[in-house]
Amino acid sequence: MAEAQGASDACPHGDFAPDQSAAWSRVAALLKSRGVDIVDGGTQEAGAASGVVAVVGKAGSGKTHVLAQLVKDLTEAGVDIAAPDDGKKRKATDRSLAIVTPTNKAASVLRQRGVPAVTLHRLLYRPVFDDHYQALVDWIAGEKEEKPEGFSEEILQRAAAFYKTNKSVVGALAMAGLRGSDFITGWARRDETMDIGFVDEASMLSEQQLADLKELFPTLILFGDPAQLAPVKGGDMVFDKMPESEVVRLERIHRQEAGSPILDLAHALADPNLSFPAFEAMVEDAARRDDRVVVSPRVNSDLMARSPVLVWRNQTRIRLITAFRGAYGAGDDELLPGEPLLCDGIELPAKRQNDRIELEARGLIRGAQVIFRGPGKKPGLSRIHVVGADEPNIVVASIVKIERVGEEEPWFPFVARMGATFLHGAALTIHKAQGSQWPDVQVFAPDLKAAARAGIVDGGMPLWKRLAYVALTRAQERLHWVVFARLSRPTQPLSVDDLTGAKPVDTAKAA
Repeated sequence: MAEAQGASDACPHGDFAPDQSAAWSRVAALLKSRGVDIVDGGTQEAGAASGVVAVVGKAGSGKTHVLAQLVKDLTEAGVDIAAPDDGKKRKATDRSLAIVTPTNKAASVLRQRGVPAVTLHRLLYRPVFDDHYQALVDWIAGEKEEKPEGFSEEILQRAAAFYKTNKSVVGALAMAGLRGSDFITGWARRDETMDIGFVDEASMLSEQQLADLKELFPTLILFGDPAQLAPVKGGDMVFDKMPESEVVRLERIHRQEAGSPILDLAHALADPNLSFPAFEAMVEDAARRDDRVVVSPRVNSDLMARSPVLVWRNQTRIRLITAFRGAYGAGDDELLPGEPLLCDGIELPAKRQNDRIELEARGLIRGAQVIFRGPGKKPGLSRIHVVGADEPNIVVASIVKIERVGEEEPWFPFVARMGATFLHGAALTIHKAQGSQWPDVQVFAPDLKAAARAGIVDGGMPLWKRLAYVALTRAQERLHWVVFARLSRPTQPLSVDDLTGAKPVDTAKAA
């Protein structure tokens, strides 16, 4: 564990608990050694030194609170927020901060809290702007005071208002009604080193991603939850292998003013003597006392349309998806507007790398949640809504795969020759849900019970407890604990009326 810092780096924030203050001070000390003083204010050129600090703690320990305060302190000290596409030309003496997450959904969660986060994929590439639009880019980014000619006042004001909050030139131009294919001529891999990097949901990083981030950011601060599941491909979390001198642990759990029964349940899982039956009894007791916990005899099909049921076993996922589609009357040869999908990657040849990057910049990275809005004008095209993206409504060449119970071969309602690939998203494995949150989360308890009976241990802890912890902490407002393998009838047809965003952007040329 990192040693406490001296008085010169004492935390000035009175609302912080002692462990949060220690974490803030440890980061402040690293930043000061890199030329940024967030105690007394002021910046200077960074120099050649580098450093890494990891702030780790369970859900409710205040990681995001510390992160958000550090972002505010850095900006007040004169550090600029550096979005990967902000269009600014910086000098060596300019100091900048980028906030990064592994997934689009995780970035969206931070943006909802006022932290301008971007995905790792988007950070690694920068757009090349058309010369005609460069003056507009420079004005939005604050490089030029004179308003560019050839653009209406409405476009300028909409773009400026978006950039003020999100620090993304691409998003600002898109929200002003401009098409990315008009103002972006291509994408280039970022070769230049950046400055200060904050990485949230660091438990999801692979060792290679951490190595890439260290090359990109001389000063790197990781924020992560050690109780979550290890990366999908196996192995340890990246901060598990870091020296203790680089790790600060938040041990105290900070409850909401009215208490958080969901967090109480999540942290009860740390008890080594807690059995699965005893935990279910705790869930039932919490449900009797607080309506933020619901014990349900069946899966709610209405909720599945926007937030997936979280399961352990892949076969459970497929069965629930099949039942969901059947409940809404989806035929074997159609995909209904409003059905949820999950991006499973982009299949494009190497020579079309720029097209791949453009799709990823629009939020279509592996694991992104999307809603099917309807077919495009040509075969293989889909109109989709990318959940959490700056420019959510796009048209894309798609390969949609629907797995079915008892069938080895999936059904493909959309099969473009190349493009973005999708799986159905009405149910999701808990492992893939990491980094995401929803207002309401349904947890399929029979799967966790099966994991408990299997007696599997993960990282010295029963697997069912890790699965339950991750699943519970995906819920922002309400937890639905589903105890039987049943599905309720929908109360209304699938719809896209709840989706927002500008007119869909046609990216079909990119796929």
